[in-house]
Amino acid sequence: MLIDTFGRVHNNLRISVTDRCNLRCTYCMPEDVTFLDRAELLSFEEMATVVRVAVGQGINKVRLTGGEPLLRRDLPKLVEQLVTIEGLIDIGLTTNAVLLAQQAQALKDAGLTRLNISLDTLDEDRFEQLTRRKALGPVLEGIAEAQRVGFTNIKINAVAIRGMIEHDAAPLAHYCRDRGIELRFIEYMPIGAEEWERNKLFAAHEILELLESQVAPLRPASNFDPNAPATEFEYLDGRGTVGIIASVTRPFCTKCNRLRLTAEGKLRNCLFSLNEIDIKPLLRRQPMEEELIVAALQDCVRSKWEGHEINSAKFIKPLRTMHSIGG
Repeated sequence: MLIDTFGRVHNNLRISVTDRCNLRCTYCMPEDVTFLDRAELLSFEEMATVVRVAVGQGINKVRLTGGEPLLRRDLPKLVEQLVTIEGLIDIGLTTNAVLLAQQAQALKDAGLTRLNISLDTLDEDRFEQLTRRKALGPVLEGIAEAQRVGFTNIKINAVAIRGMIEHDAAPLAHYCRDRGIELRFIEYMPIGAEEWERNKLFAAHEILELLESQVAPLRPASNFDPNAPATEFEYLDGRGTVGIIASVTRPFCTKCNRLRLTAEGKLRNCLFSLNEIDIKPLLRRQPMEEELIVAALQDCVRSKWEGHEINSAKFIKPLRTMHSIGG
């Protein structure tokens, strides 16, 4: 098993398949950005090799991310490769859903099991303000098509930014309740290209108060994964659930079970990590030595720190922005 020095067992691997994105969310990336050359990206076969080796070390869940993963050509082919790996029990995808309507059926047929969709607002003007693009219509079409082709495990993730979320939380909650989709709010974090303004942080307790006053009463969920990043709540009327990822005010570092692989082959043990292990050269050695990949995975997990320390003077904002790390 992949166990760090604090006793945390790691079974969840997040793989960025590309750093490219068709949106420019203000809390994620700059408007002008130089993307990696496609030749620098890992191939699907190399990604599948990492997963196969990682499964042998206890990884059993994989999330495909970006950038925007649906921009990576033939993504369903990667899913098809992953579903054949014995011991992998869950394959998810994080997407902004702009291209989902065109690809939902192929992803479902390939064996994808979960969708996490980033959507911060249902208001066209605020959507454009946050993403710097006009694309709300295609996003909503993508969600509808995903449900039509049979995806039942769908979550919508909304970043809670003060000045925005006060207007958007209730409409998003009603939208999700009406469609049987779980809504999750993520506290605004210091990970984007712009300087982090702590006064824009809308805390977990404020989100709960807002939902209870504008939507319906909530209570802690009775059946939730204690290792999941989101604290789960359920509406008293039985119409849906809400998750809150309180990375700033209620850090979940002590139960973190995740590590990350960037699109160009760097292993990271934390979203806010300042160090990486480059395994692309190991994957491209001839012949490839699997034990070197195992050692890199173990070293990555073993070197994991106790926590990100966002709330201490020790915190250092990573140089990478979210789109180049993987959501």
